[in-house]
Amino acid sequence: MVKNAEYPLVLPLSSSRKPGSQAAYGDSGPTKYHRIPRIPSGSFPVRKAVLILLALFIVSLFGHYFQFIPQFTSGSNSHILSSEPLERFWGQYSPYYSVEEYQLPPPDLQRHGARYPTSGASKEIQASLKKLLDASKYTDMKLKFLRSYQWHLGEADLVPLGATQSFESGAEMYHRYGHLVDNHMLPFVRASGGDRVVKSAVNWTAGFADASGQLYHPSVSVIIPETETSNNTLEDHMCPNSRASEDEANIWRDIFSVSIVHRLNAAAVGAEILSEDVPGLMSLCAFETVFEEKESNFCDLFSLKEFQAYEYYQDLLKYYKTGYGNPLGRVQGVGYVNELLARLMGKPVEDRTQTNSTLDSSPITFPLNRTVYADFSHDNQMVAIYGALGLLPQTHPPDPTKADPRRTWVVSHIVPFSGRMITEKLQCFKAGRLRDFIRILINDAIQPLEFCGAGDGLCGLEEFVESQIYARDNGAGDFEKCFP
Repeated sequence: MVKNAEYPLVLPLSSSRKPGSQAAYGDSGPTKYHRIPRIPSGSFPVRKAVLILLALFIVSLFGHYFQFIPQFTSGSNSHILSSEPLERFWGQYSPYYSVEEYQLPPPDLQRHGARYPTSGASKEIQASLKKLLDASKYTDMKLKFLRSYQWHLGEADLVPLGATQSFESGAEMYHRYGHLVDNHMLPFVRASGGDRVVKSAVNWTAGFADASGQLYHPSVSVIIPETETSNNTLEDHMCPNSRASEDEANIWRDIFSVSIVHRLNAAAVGAEILSEDVPGLMSLCAFETVFEEKESNFCDLFSLKEFQAYEYYQDLLKYYKTGYGNPLGRVQGVGYVNELLARLMGKPVEDRTQTNSTLDSSPITFPLNRTVYADFSHDNQMVAIYGALGLLPQTHPPDPTKADPRRTWVVSHIVPFSGRMITEKLQCFKAGRLRDFIRILINDAIQPLEFCGAGDGLCGLEEFVESQIYARDNGAGDFEKCFP
């Protein structure tokens, strides 16, 4: 069914946008949606590139020649040891930043932009905050702002910065890949049905259009409902038997929060702050900062070292939610991986897990001939997709009693607000022969892909497809375990 969009209105860009930049715009005419009812190191001339972006955001490109020098993210994250901006230690609540310098050419998968806390998180945060607000007196000047504090955050919706992030992502994609599109070959955009996800997708199309000087106007072509009965590869709700463990994260929380609990209870007399209150209070630094676009007073209540510990808490939660720590975590990304393989090979989707066969069998709702694809989704689903692909492999589970400063599983690096994965199909000359290769970037950091190549970030298409045996085998029996 095709009908006029309910989402042509886009949240305004942030007040801190660059002078002369365009705000994300409202309806300039009816937009149509399909809404579903309830390689070795060296320099290679690149002839053809297919870009797949997951915001979830998938982009496929077919392009001109590029000079391509493969590089990839190192096994250690030495920057964790160095001084970095505070907002890079907020886990999944960190605003997007490029983990490594971008190199031509990438594909992209993207998370929605910055938002308010979800309803569940909001209730927990406010309950902990009330303890501080009900204190009989404050002995630390850093808490004096609480005397007149009023709750002012919404729930789950995009904040202006979130709209800006998606808009700028769309503009960035045009500047990188605009030569690969024309009026007959516009980006194909899908979104999971959550309001903030759809608005992020619309903002992305607005940014792409603005960067093209209004020459090209991509639209959100497919919105997949987030209902319990909907097959949706862009949202993690199709594995009811999946059980996320918080035990490991709570062990770490109870270790790093001891001094915080003592300090806050001394500073807010009668507050009776507990260990379980600490993560919510620390998250207020992130949520208020991305909303107000200036540093929140809550940020001053905690040290940089404490925020680094908080980030590890979020790393543990994600690892055991839909990451490798959950036996039924990565199977939730299998359907999307099989869609990705279909686009890379230009063949129909073969999957018996989360895919919607009606959508994926139609060239209208799942075309295989576009140069740019963009899918928009959620952080938990992106983590599951990374696992299903075999990205960010871990040799052992993270230690819940000690954070490894050189760890590779860092949530702010992989799924920050507006985080993205880019999958490229590159046609390169190697030893005088033209071959197809795959490259994957997460927030511009090239992944080594040791599972199908030399670990240099390039993998032959055939080898890549062969390496995805877990997805091609529909989860190797794990998907059946998702149901009673």
